[in-house]
Amino acid sequence: MRKFSPEYLRRTREGMWEESREALDPLSLSDRSRILDAGAGTGELARVLDEESPGDVVCLDADADLPAVARGETGLDAVVGDATRPPFADDSFDLVVCQALLVNLPDPGAALRAFGRLSTELVAAIEPDNADVGVDSTVEREVELERRVRAAYIEGVETDVAMGDRLVSLFRESGFESVRTRRYYHRKVTEPPYGEEALSAAARKASGGALAEHEAELRRTLSAEEYDALRGAWREMGRDVIDAMREETYRRAEVVPFDVVVGRVGGDGG
Repeated sequence: MRKFSPEYLRRTREGMWEESREALDPLSLSDRSRILDAGAGTGELARVLDEESPGDVVCLDADADLPAVARGETGLDAVVGDATRPPFADDSFDLVVCQALLVNLPDPGAALRAFGRLSTELVAAIEPDNADVGVDSTVEREVELERRVRAAYIEGVETDVAMGDRLVSLFRESGFESVRTRRYYHRKVTEPPYGEEALSAAARKASGGALAEHEAELRRTLSAEEYDALRGAWREMGRDVIDAMREETYRRAEVVPFDVVVGRVGGDGG
C-alpha cells in the first residue's frame, strides 16, 4: 500500500463535507452504534462520522505513525492495522467505511471482504474518480499541465485510482447486497484573499515539490527527458501562479468527484 504524509492527507482532504453531507445519508449514521473508519489517516472523515453518529467511532490505519495523529486530532480511539487483516473480531461494528483507501490498495476486494466480516450491517467506500477531475485556472497553462500530469500518473500508478463504475461491481463481487451509489463533488477554490494553504501550494508548484510527490508514478510512464521537461514547465507555471497571486488575479477551481458506495452485508457475512 502507498504511504502518505500527514501533511499530504490533510491537504487533499481539507474541506471535505463542509458544504453538504447529503451523500452520506445512505450510511444511516444516526442509527449507528459502532463505526470503523478504515484507512483513517489523520482522522478527517472520522471527525465527520463522530459528529453525525451517536455511536462510537474507531480509526484504523496501517501506517504506524498515523493513528497517533488521528487520536490527537479527534480524541477518538485509533488502532494500527492492515485493512485487509484488521485486528478486530468478526461482527465488531455495524458500519465499516473507508475514504480514499481502496484506490491505494493492490487488492481492494480483499479489504472489502474483510470489512464484510467485521460489519453486521453496512459497508461503505468513498473513493475519488481521479480520471474525472476538473480544473479551471486563470493561469492558462496550469490546466493543460495538470491534465498531462494526471494522465501520466493514472497510467503509472500501480493501483486503480479511477474506479468509477467498477466500484459498484467490486461491491457486488464481494458479496454485498442492496448496493447503492451516489456521486459527491468536492470543490476546492483558490481566490483572493489567499490563505496560508494557497500560498504554500503555489510555493510547491514553483519549487517542483508538488510534482515530486508523484515522481515515482510519473517516471514509470515518462522518460527521464520527458519528466525533466515536464518538471521545468511545471516550475515555470508555478512562478506564473505566484506572480498572479502578487497581483491578486489568480483564481483556481478544482472539482474532485467521489463515488459513495454502500452495500448491505449478505447472509454469508459479506
